[in-house]
Amino acid sequence: MNYNELWHQLAPLYGDGEAKAIAQMVYEVRFGLSLSDLYLGKDTQLSADCQAEMQEIAERLLQNEPVQYVLGEATFCSRTFHVEPGILIPRPETEHLCRLITKHTTDGSPIRTILDIGTGSGCIAITLALDIPGAQVTAWDISPTALRVAKDNAQRLGVDITFKEVDMLSVPYSPPYGGVGGGFDLIVSNPPYICDSEAEQMDANVLDYEPETALFVPDDNPLQFYVPIMNYAQSALHPGGQLWLETNPLYEEMIEERLLELGFNVIAHDDQFGKTRFIQAIQ
Repeated sequence: MNYNELWHQLAPLYGDGEAKAIAQMVYEVRFGLSLSDLYLGKDTQLSADCQAEMQEIAERLLQNEPVQYVLGEATFCSRTFHVEPGILIPRPETEHLCRLITKHTTDGSPIRTILDIGTGSGCIAITLALDIPGAQVTAWDISPTALRVAKDNAQRLGVDITFKEVDMLSVPYSPPYGGVGGGFDLIVSNPPYICDSEAEQMDANVLDYEPETALFVPDDNPLQFYVPIMNYAQSALHPGGQLWLETNPLYEEMIEERLLELGFNVIAHDDQFGKTRFIQAIQ
């Protein structure tokens, strides 16, 4: 199988553009072939063992398995993170969130202590630890698998982060797990925010493979995770501290109203597609 054959097989599932991007990613990551190499036909010169591996990869991709799981990695803010089944694949929207946080914190008062709630692969925590000078980062997740992967990513990328297994739905409002001085300068979270009824609009490669617990909330409780996070942040943030949330645009106004009731100053930010997706709340 060569590059052209692979993307043509994938096109009915993904469309031509995405199929070509997936095929290019496979050849680059697994076999070290650049786009120039593909144009020169080097994909036709792979060994028999590589061709057999390529066939296995193609079969997994044709079953709608995300290419990031097949290859075991995803790119986030120009860094490579290990991902595997059971770990939410980092999204471009969350990259945008990290860039917003970095921009709004490095321009203002110094941020010493950061908490990432629901860290998954560790992409937010690790990115902020690397991009905000002097930051001391703590990261929580309920999943032992996620914590194992996040710790491995942190070690591989050369950053020291405190990881804790914490169920956010069981955390009291007072901050027993706090940072320096019992609290934090910044709390960030990208919690589950897709309502169950929205699942029918989603692609099979997400529904069949990515962890439901990292994606979905009940239709009758869309703020299931936001309410405890906001309540906790009210007591855990130092004066002037910031809470940053990635949200479902459908419920962004509800989240803003709750934050205002808690006494936060609220600023909404659009994602790269012009949807209001991020909330910055200042204590």
